[in-house]
Amino acid sequence: MRWTIKPKPKQEDIDTLANALNVDSLVAQLLLQRGISTFEEAKHFFRPQLSDLHDPFLMKDMDIAVERIEEAIANGENILVYGDYDVDGTTAVALMSSYLLSYYPNVATYIPDRYDEGYGVSFKGIDFAEDNDFTLIVALDCGVKAIDKVAYAKEKGIDFIICDHHRPGTILPSAVAVLDPKREDCSYPYDELCGCGVGFKLIQALGSRRGETIDDVVYHLDLVATAIGADIVPITGENRILAYYGLQVINQQPRIGFKAIIDQINKKELTITDVVFIIAPRINAAGRMKHGQHAVNLLTETNMDQAIQFASEIEKFNTDRRGLDQEITIEALGQIQENEEQEGFTSVVYKDTWHKGVIGIVASRLTETYYRPTLVFTKSGDKLAASARSVRGFDVYNALEGCSDYIEQFGGHKYAAGLTLLEEQYNNFKHQFEKVVKETIDPQMLIPEITIDAVIELKDINPKLMRILKQFAPFGPGNMSPVFMAENLQDTGYAKGVGKEEAHLKLSVVQQDSHKIDGIGFNMGDKLSLVTGRKPFNAVFSIDENEWQGNVSLQLKLKDIK
Repeated sequence: MRWTIKPKPKQEDIDTLANALNVDSLVAQLLLQRGISTFEEAKHFFRPQLSDLHDPFLMKDMDIAVERIEEAIANGENILVYGDYDVDGTTAVALMSSYLLSYYPNVATYIPDRYDEGYGVSFKGIDFAEDNDFTLIVALDCGVKAIDKVAYAKEKGIDFIICDHHRPGTILPSAVAVLDPKREDCSYPYDELCGCGVGFKLIQALGSRRGETIDDVVYHLDLVATAIGADIVPITGENRILAYYGLQVINQQPRIGFKAIIDQINKKELTITDVVFIIAPRINAAGRMKHGQHAVNLLTETNMDQAIQFASEIEKFNTDRRGLDQEITIEALGQIQENEEQEGFTSVVYKDTWHKGVIGIVASRLTETYYRPTLVFTKSGDKLAASARSVRGFDVYNALEGCSDYIEQFGGHKYAAGLTLLEEQYNNFKHQFEKVVKETIDPQMLIPEITIDAVIELKDINPKLMRILKQFAPFGPGNMSPVFMAENLQDTGYAKGVGKEEAHLKLSVVQQDSHKIDGIGFNMGDKLSLVTGRKPFNAVFSIDENEWQGNVSLQLKLKDIK
């Protein structure tokens, strides 16, 4: 790994902010590195306020969307809430449908089948709407590129309201309203909302017309926080406020569906990391292994006994998913090695029997292993479908645009995307993708990077610092947990490998005459020889709390050692 230390702000700026906030220079440095340079900005950062959320009517087409929904309700029309089968889509559908159903009965939900219909708006879904007399579809986390589908619906007298956050194409669908902060003609102040976040802005706008305040819809933020974490959008600006209060809802008054999941685990208070690794995979497993509607059913359920039953079913889906993704990852790694493609600029693998529901997870695993832009293909009907994942700094969506001659359709983000193509185009695409990446990627991006916020002394690590660092949460892209480097450390003779096959490294270190502090390095057991015999070493780590038998102590959560 390459270690990159962030530029240190000017000392005078550090001193000015430290004095203004009455904090030490290290905390001031961390804030300045996050773009926080004044007392007022620090106040908003440490004390997010719901009152700082933007007016939803600043979003292009919001007034039109609200008027069309109000018209549908006044006329007694049937409204279909439609969303993708992943966490962002299913939480958005649960949010929108449960809000509308709280005061209007003619609302139903639709999640496309991952295997039969694929991603996004489908002709089958529109036919379902026509067959069941729905005249308005509210699409969430999808639809901004569904030009032909929306035109098809229009021919049938069905209107669309699109709530999306993906990058639009050059032409927008002919929907009644297209809510997407990434629209070039949209001046909404924050463009990093997830799909569920855009849905929340719509219910915020609907509520304001009904005399509701933000306090009347805040209980929906457990869904929004989960989507923010799962969709890996930046936890900055408005997302930070939504995630902050959404975590409060999850920990203090979660909806019945979340409570049914949380009650199965031994965890008192969930962080955004827990949401990403505990709640999100279970919600995702429904769409991956069975059908996304199972997730919507759980998230909208109001009876605890029924929710426990739904949660139990989803737990089984998640267990099955884990087994499958491990099995396919082993096969995919074998394919790369067999074809001797480890030294290329990309990893592209394909097997027609791989389960479509887990290829995205497998792509992430391959990216972690070889640190290359990666695509995992499988057969989907008469075409091939793939999930793409990228490395830090490289825009895989742009790379796919450079291969568009061989692609049927694609969509997604900078770091994650999906596509379909004809089987006969697979080899052409594979060669073109390698060529595009080779020509456009900075070779440095192919070496995993650890970005270090600051170099510190062990003596500076104390409970007061930990209390302040906790207030930097929730962490995520744009506001990652602070990472530190310490130099000339020595193990006290305690270092050892722990866990299965001694895969992890446990040690206890000092620095000159500093106090002793324990450290844990997961999957770093192979670095034991670097620290034994009191050899001096440098380490990169975050600061963590370790709770054992009721006692809480600080520890270094190691990321690398040199």
